[in-house]
Amino acid sequence: MINQSHAMEVLYRALKHSAADQTEAVLMSEKTDLTRFAESTINQNISQEETTLVITAVNEKKVGIATTNDLSNDGIKKAVESAVTISKLQKPDERFVSFPDKEMAPKLDKTVTVEANLDFTPADMAEVVLQAAKEAKVKNLTASGAFRHDINTVAVANSLGVEQFGRFGKSELSLTISGEGEQSGYGIAFSPDPSKIDYSTAIAKAVDIASRNINPIVLPDGQYTVILEPAAVGQLLLFLSFLGFGGRTMAQRRSFLSGKTGELITGEKISISDEADNPIFGTLLFDYEGVPKKRITPIKNGTAGEGAFDSYYANLMQTQPTGHSVQPNNGFGPYPKHMVMQPGDKTIEEMIASTEKGVLITHFWYINYLNPMRTMITGTTFDGTFLIENGQVGSAIKNMRTNQSILEAFSNAEMLSKERIVYPQYASLMQVPAMKINNFNLVQETKEEWEGSC
Repeated sequence: MINQSHAMEVLYRALKHSAADQTEAVLMSEKTDLTRFAESTINQNISQEETTLVITAVNEKKVGIATTNDLSNDGIKKAVESAVTISKLQKPDERFVSFPDKEMAPKLDKTVTVEANLDFTPADMAEVVLQAAKEAKVKNLTASGAFRHDINTVAVANSLGVEQFGRFGKSELSLTISGEGEQSGYGIAFSPDPSKIDYSTAIAKAVDIASRNINPIVLPDGQYTVILEPAAVGQLLLFLSFLGFGGRTMAQRRSFLSGKTGELITGEKISISDEADNPIFGTLLFDYEGVPKKRITPIKNGTAGEGAFDSYYANLMQTQPTGHSVQPNNGFGPYPKHMVMQPGDKTIEEMIASTEKGVLITHFWYINYLNPMRTMITGTTFDGTFLIENGQVGSAIKNMRTNQSILEAFSNAEMLSKERIVYPQYASLMQVPAMKINNFNLVQETKEEWEGSC
């Protein structure tokens, strides 16, 4: 694993080789241990480490990017020369102003909130899989899923004097417990430290859901009171972030936040912030431009707030970067990746007990956009959907499709749970509660639609 002195030496050499007006060098190293299992048997073990150097060169507002994993002096020099050559062949980007300087991106003394666990081994991961298989077998079920442990190193330097180095860990267990037919249950757990994952709760939850997810009934199309478990809430929150919390969509006026600062856009119970410095995430404290990550609040008590910016889109919007630049040469622009939704004051049990008739949803499958400006998405319920009647969870329900505005759903939030989990998806982490939502759209999932989404 690359250490700090070696990483910074690579970046210094890259900057020394560059004759561009401005140059940025980003070194990214990821050590991954991954155990996949199916039908209660481990079927794949991967342990690998990959290091990538990305050079961005700017000449007269013309930007060139080159990537290499050859960290020899010749390899670094070739990557820099390629980036410079590419930049000279581009059209000027008149919107480019500058990379951040040292004033905008002061060097951090403490670059991680939780140290990466270097001692957790594939054998330890296998023990967790064994426990899942044993607990599933008691109910005549099988376990499938993945246990992943990453240790990430990121170093950033540019020709304006910015220098940052950080290392962090992240680990995730996701599993599905399955039986005959469509019988299944879902569980997930996250921690920066794999030895501290609450895998017992995730396994027990998935087994419990699967054991009850039998003989599903069919509900008619309609608007229902739903209780979304935290994973389902996290999926909606992630798509909401993609659709409107980022500086790119705000600069292009494609965001539902654009021009609405201070206006009510959801129910007043909804407050969402981005908190990379929250120890529960244990993540990097600067972004891929070296700018320290700032806390932002896109929604506060239901009202529209601030977005996430890197230096490029901050300059366009005449504001300051918030430390949300993502990896170089990406197509998304900046967006929050460590979101926190404020909790309510109820337990999930109290939310269920308060519901005369409704639907309990574990999580969704195959969510996609319908109408980004209206935050309309579509997707199906999956791995455990149950009828609630007279305050009790009853029969399993066949998977149903939703065509729903996320902002509308959050506007109809009646209750939020005080318990929250950290839900990981698509390189984002979200601390989210369960939610009780009224007037949520659900329709029957046809066999053709289901087969088409698999």
